[in-house]
Amino acid sequence: MSDIYIPGIKSRFDTNNLIEKLMEVERIPRDRAEKQIETLQSEKEYWQEMGRRVNSLRESARFLYSFQNPFSERSARSSDTTALTATANRQAVEQERSFTIKQVAKADRFLSDPLDPSFKVEAGKYTFKIGNDEITLDYRGGSLKDFSEILNRRGRGKLQTSVINVEAGKQSLLVESLVTGAENRLAFSDTAEDLARKTGISGKTPPAGPSLPDRVAVTEDILTIKAGEKTALVFSQDARELGVQQGMVLSFETSTRIMPADTQTTPVPLGPEIPGAGAVSYRGITIENDPSSVPLPKRDVPSAPPRVDDMAFLSLKFTDGSSAALPLIQDSSGFIPGKINLDDVAGGRTLASLEITNNNTSRDFSIRNVAVSNPDPKPEFKSSNVLSSAQDAIVVMEGIEIKRSTNEISDLIPGVTIFAKAPTDIPVTLNIEPDREAIKEAIVTLVGNYNRLMGELNVLTRTDDRVLQELTYLTPDERAEMKKRLGAFSGDTMLNQFKSRLQQAVTNAYLTEAEQELSMLAQIGIGTDLRRTGATTGYDPARLRGYLEIDEKLLDAALERDLRPIQQLFGYDTTGDLLADSGIAFTLDALARPYVETGGVIALKTGTIDSKIGQEERRIATLDRQLEAKEASLQRQYGNMESAFNRMEKMGTALDNFSRQANSINNSRR
Repeated sequence: MSDIYIPGIKSRFDTNNLIEKLMEVERIPRDRAEKQIETLQSEKEYWQEMGRRVNSLRESARFLYSFQNPFSERSARSSDTTALTATANRQAVEQERSFTIKQVAKADRFLSDPLDPSFKVEAGKYTFKIGNDEITLDYRGGSLKDFSEILNRRGRGKLQTSVINVEAGKQSLLVESLVTGAENRLAFSDTAEDLARKTGISGKTPPAGPSLPDRVAVTEDILTIKAGEKTALVFSQDARELGVQQGMVLSFETSTRIMPADTQTTPVPLGPEIPGAGAVSYRGITIENDPSSVPLPKRDVPSAPPRVDDMAFLSLKFTDGSSAALPLIQDSSGFIPGKINLDDVAGGRTLASLEITNNNTSRDFSIRNVAVSNPDPKPEFKSSNVLSSAQDAIVVMEGIEIKRSTNEISDLIPGVTIFAKAPTDIPVTLNIEPDREAIKEAIVTLVGNYNRLMGELNVLTRTDDRVLQELTYLTPDERAEMKKRLGAFSGDTMLNQFKSRLQQAVTNAYLTEAEQELSMLAQIGIGTDLRRTGATTGYDPARLRGYLEIDEKLLDAALERDLRPIQQLFGYDTTGDLLADSGIAFTLDALARPYVETGGVIALKTGTIDSKIGQEERRIATLDRQLEAKEASLQRQYGNMESAFNRMEKMGTALDNFSRQANSINNSRR
């Protein structure tokens, strides 16, 4: 069967292939424009990557001399981190302090007796008190685990419970306060109190020896001390055995009565006593003798004593013989209450008696209802399984005792937060000093960013692939990507000058207070070839192209010895205007600024490339329209050609048929 050719669908002369080959020639300018766009986009990426490197170098340089520089950072170093740690901010002053941890702050933690897994928590109102905070849960009833999970959501940050498998087939409920301090005791109320009894968390407080009343040394009657008299109220044996506990107070009621001035008596001196003269009696008749005649001196009547007003009536006497005066009493015709915090007065001593002294000449003093008591009521229940009891942290700093409800103490030393962790037998030394680790990290970061930028510049400006071998920190993928950039800007004199200035900046000498001993990076263990200065480690000199290396031992020693000159080496205010104007970091920042600032070199380069890309894209759009028109023209021309050929072929066929018919007619006539 002969091939069938349909114009526009199947060409007899393969015109589509002919047109495609002709269009390939026509597309050459467009393909060149596309490759140019790809090249420009790659160059833009190279500039952007270099901009990121330059910006990283600038940021690390500015950090070393700005007002946030690490040289102002402080660190706290403890001689025993298991007992005490601390953090310090920039406001902290360099100092050394000695601490003794008497006790750390704790919170109440109670554990129940082992319970059967089938134990059910009854429905009810469960109330837990932690200090002044109250956590209430209206529970519908359920398993111990369900109760624990719901209570944890309600008491988040203050109260936490856990169900612990303490033994095979048994579980216990752990209830713990998350708030430390003696004032933040954990108490159970409402249905929670019943749950505590049932689970063995708490029980009745067993008596410990003779019961001690809540109030001791009480005088129900009024005790009045006249002017010029004194007395003492001896505390009971129970009170002395109890001692002065935290929160205990001495309470009383007092009144005074001031006597009128005319009632003040004046003492009259007594003269000698003269015996009687005697008498004689006889048979009822008594004859008295004449009285004795004794010459007496003139009697001088003394004047009234000076008036004394002394309101210091009360003082405490302790069992060690010492005493402490109590605050002055106010005059009052009626009884007024008074209260003394024994914590502030006793200082750990045991009470013996309350001394009452009335030194006044015209004032009587009365006192009643004297009592030593603890205003915090004793709990009716106490835990049977106490894991820890609520208590304050007690820290002694340089002989000064400090109490806090938390182990995190931030109001003791300005700029320093102390964390008490465990009691100590010997003092712990805390040193507040410059944070040399942060300073070292900032310097290492600067060196790393400098080397990264130098590596980028070497790759872009050199065609020798040995520069890639020097970048040992590259991954295989990064190395392959960097190989594409090799020599991309080899003819750019600006980048070569930039690289040269960077190398010069890190090798120059700079002004410092210790200029003779320290003025260059190499003097603190940072240089381009440390092995030439006697170091034992470093890069191979044959492979160095301006990269910096660090001798860590030399750097550590310099940071310990010359911290202030090192700070000035990176940024120094030579004019006294509080702004750095010299130093390595300052110079690197100044060199990097024109490249990364708004409207800088990188922005101009990428902007120019964007403009070129836009031009090429517009050119491609024009070429696309031209190519489309050209291809349509070729399609029409070749279509017309095939149509003409088909017409000619049809005419030839018709002539052949006509010729055959004519021949056939002629043959038949013969």
